[in-house]
Amino acid sequence: MASIDDFKAQLKGGGARPNQFRVTIVPPIGIVTGLNVANSSFLCKASKLPGQTLGEIEVPFRGRKIYVAGDREFETWNATFMNDTDFNIRTAMERWMNGINDLADNTGVISSADYQSDLTVEQLDRDGTTLKSYIFRNAYPLTLADIELSYETVNAIEEFEVTWRYQHFEASGVNF
Repeated sequence: MASIDDFKAQLKGGGARPNQFRVTIVPPIGIVTGLNVANSSFLCKASKLPGQTLGEIEVPFRGRKIYVAGDREFETWNATFMNDTDFNIRTAMERWMNGINDLADNTGVISSADYQSDLTVEQLDRDGTTLKSYIFRNAYPLTLADIELSYETVNAIEEFEVTWRYQHFEASGVNF
């Protein structure tokens, strides 16, 4: 019978902690966003490590169904930011999205290389070393959530979520 000491011995480092992470957002080369990269890393309150689904192909054969592995499917990636009084992150996201498709005249950069960029989320150990990292390749902001304003809200800092579309991701220990 396994003991608690056996269990603790299997849980390396005491387990990964969900509050130990770093998100790095690098602005695209073709749009001037004014994003303070270090500031956005500190003010990213929440994110997630990416999930993935391996699609399947159903092949009917003589009354039975055979399943064959299909292509991978990726969900969007979200990051939640705290808003400070200079609105740097929010304004940078608005500029990024406006560079893709201008609110006033429906124009924007043409080349995807000008508006897409690589984003990184890292799972950190308690001492700040990186345990696992994911690079989201060719990402851009898909949605910028609203910020609720209310007289009734006290003792709170504004927050907003950005949903990102990316082409694929790479994971440390798998791709690099």
